[in-house]
Amino acid sequence: MEGNKRERTLYSRESIATRVKELGEIISKEYNNKNLIVVSLLRGSFIFASDLVREISIPVEVDFMTTASYGHNEVSSGNVEIVHDIRADVEGKDVLIVDDIIDSGYTLKKVKETLGLKNPNSVKICVMLDKPSRRKVDLEPDFVGFSIPDVFIVGYGLNYGDHYRNIPYIFTFD
Repeated sequence: MEGNKRERTLYSRESIATRVKELGEIISKEYNNKNLIVVSLLRGSFIFASDLVREISIPVEVDFMTTASYGHNEVSSGNVEIVHDIRADVEGKDVLIVDDIIDSGYTLKKVKETLGLKNPNSVKICVMLDKPSRRKVDLEPDFVGFSIPDVFIVGYGLNYGDHYRNIPYIFTFD
């Protein structure tokens, strides 16, 4: 409970698990016989990425990138900083960027461009949540857990300030 606001669950722990399993199956088929590296964007995607890679049935390498654009705000500043780059060599590999949410698209556009300069075979995007009404750049994710309306959401890796990432479901405040 945040002040006088009440929680409203948008996606239960069970519905998330079901959708993540489906995404894992789709991604496993898409990347069968390819050299897949999953790049998880920290901090928001760590829970989703962890669950997702366990549902991928083919060999997969995992690396992490840290970006910053939100701070403690509810909307992206549009100024995206790569705080920590990946360590893996992605040249000739198929890269799957995994993030918790795409709304404006600024972060994922910057990450996709940055990774694209490292000569991968391909770069695609998988997000748990897509908020298309907030898009500010021409970028669509390749794999989507759920499309959501323009509401502020928390839980399942998504934070509000420094809290709520550990909640196993996705909710909003009414």
